[in-house]
Amino acid sequence: MKFVLPSVWLAGFAAVTVGLFAGDGSSNRGGPEFPAEMKWLFLGATVLGGLFLYWGCMRLKRVDLDEDALYISNYLREVRVPLRDIEEVTENRWINIRPVTVEFRRDTDFGPRITFMPKTRWWSFWRAHPVVGELEAAARRSRGLPPEQL
Repeated sequence: MKFVLPSVWLAGFAAVTVGLFAGDGSSNRGGPEFPAEMKWLFLGATVLGGLFLYWGCMRLKRVDLDEDALYISNYLREVRVPLRDIEEVTENRWINIRPVTVEFRRDTDFGPRITFMPKTRWWSFWRAHPVVGELEAAARRSRGLPPEQL
């Protein structure tokens, strides 16, 4: 989701866009002629699609958890963040991959918040993903708080 989808999609749309700008729009091989506006449509779709893919896919992180810390990786480097630094854990149930966002009390090497894609749980579509509760509980335990406070 982080590498393959954005790479394939952007390469395909960029190739078509470059082809449309490089050609003169005429059909010299017997194929259909393309309207001149199509190159601008593809350029806009490539730019907007690239921004959407960055927001939805390329900024995703890999997350591991142990008793004391959250390990966050962008596949090039990994940082360790103490569980007591977790401020809030939220999930976006309206997006297909149901991304989970973790906000921190202080900046990490990846910024004040990170987003990751939890493993898919098809049977719990309208309930919060179990990882949300697990991270919240771990953060509470690390600060010695009762279960209902974060």
